Amino acid sequence: MKVLIIEDETAASENLIAMLQEIDSEIEVVKVLESVQQTVRWLSNNPSPDLIFMDIHLSDGSAFTLFQEMEVTVPIVFTTAYDQYALDAFTVNSVDYLLKPIKIAELERALNKYKRWTHGDVVDYLERMMKMKASAPSEYTSSLLVPVRDKLVPVVMEDVACIYSSDRKTQIYLKSGQMMLYNRSLDSIIVGLDPSRFFRANKQYIVSRDCVKEIIIWFDSRLLVKMPIELPEPLFISKNKAAEFKNWLTVN
Repeated sequence: MKVLIIEDETAASENLIAMLQEIDSEIEVVKVLESVQQTVRWLSNNPSPDLIFMDIHLSDGSAFTLFQEMEVTVPIVFTTAYDQYALDAFTVNSVDYLLKPIKIAELERALNKYKRWTHGDVVDYLERMMKMKASAPSEYTSSLLVPVRDKLVPVVMEDVACIYSSDRKTQIYLKSGQMMLYNRSLDSIIVGLDPSRFFRANKQYIVSRDCVKEIIIWFDSRLLVKMPIELPEPLFISKNKAAEFKNWLTVN
């Protein structure tokens, strides 16, 4: 069985690989990817694996965005660190889901469930995947309604420099330097944004292409992104995402 792992945490992917090998030494992990965009490129240019293990929350947003970008014809086992309330939309569209930290017994259960699938199960699965793709939004978010005291203030995305999240608090930073509190997670926000204009830099930041002032090559091959406004903490791009970020800046 050929398996593709989509996971942006190295420790989690290494742990998953070790457990897969313990369950069945003949399972081959063909690739480990960290983002939706890496996955789109890899699936477009390589033979399809038999099964995908995919984290719900990736470095560039929600796993759902994969189905907006391309037709997926491979069964998926979703993984997540969040509890049941976050999984309702996924359980009907996957072979199974695994709650982190993944237990080997639950992983074996998911593999056995996949192995028991009939041709009819696969056809039904792919039909549901196509419905999920068809129901994806066709237009990108042009503005956000931000609560300010007892009002809702529309914020046009063209005015947004970046969106920052820490300790379950999300902050929108405008190009003017103004900061506004917002009540949605980065995962839910990035799904509706135009990927040519906004990039999920890391778990803390979504950055606007218009506001990348300069890029500094850091000592450990990370990139330090400088913006024309003051940020709550430095904005780093990991070594693994550096090429993707530079490609986003120059190709689109």
